[in-house]
Amino acid sequence: MTGEPVLKAQGLIQRYGPVTALNGCDFELMPGEVLAVIGDNGAGKSSLIKALTGATRPDEGEIFLDGRRVSFRSPLDARRLGIETVYQNLAVAPALDIAANLYLGREKRRKGVLGSVFRMLDKPVMRAESARHMSELNIGLQSMAGAVENLSGGQRQGIAVARAAAWASHVVIMDEPTAALGVKESAQVLELIARVRGRGLPVVLISHNMPHVFEIADRIHIQRLGKRAGVVRPSDHTMSDVVAIMTGAVQL
Repeated sequence: MTGEPVLKAQGLIQRYGPVTALNGCDFELMPGEVLAVIGDNGAGKSSLIKALTGATRPDEGEIFLDGRRVSFRSPLDARRLGIETVYQNLAVAPALDIAANLYLGREKRRKGVLGSVFRMLDKPVMRAESARHMSELNIGLQSMAGAVENLSGGQRQGIAVARAAAWASHVVIMDEPTAALGVKESAQVLELIARVRGRGLPVVLISHNMPHVFEIADRIHIQRLGKRAGVVRPSDHTMSDVVAIMTGAVQL
């Protein structure tokens, strides 16, 4: 992991009335890495991710994408610049099929009059391309036409991950992607994260699950009291070390 950060923030300050959620927070995501973001409740993890994805606009500070300063007015701005987010609440449309979920908000229309005038969707193309995206991440599903509500939690999260990987050109952010899953399905999602990294996309993983963090992360961003308390490598620190930094018992 060399070169300039793909996504960088400097001095972010976010206030909600009398509460300061971010107090001069810095952040750096390097090319091709999985960066875990951890911290106790109220440490500012959610506020940091909201700022990086355009869900909120920080009161102060700067955000850079590939070295260029950016300003997100909404999550749509972040998506247009290639930042995709997978949320912990399995943000899929259960009644729609897999292809419709992958192309939600980006539907392909039929060519010619059928698409331009009658606004007919090109379902065969969307299903074929969806199957290709799922295959690239080694997600095995029998059909792209089945409703998502008939799938397991792990399979649904796999669809959300595949959708993010299909459209992200810069960064994939995953907010507690294993929170609602069992042991087996969590392991499958961790494998998906590794495959996304293997395709060259850096991943930001927000998680409370320390074993998962130490299994998959290249570096760990530790958030405390609205600031970055430190960044460590799992190979150089134990879980106890990280918890001590997170709680303020040890300072870097």
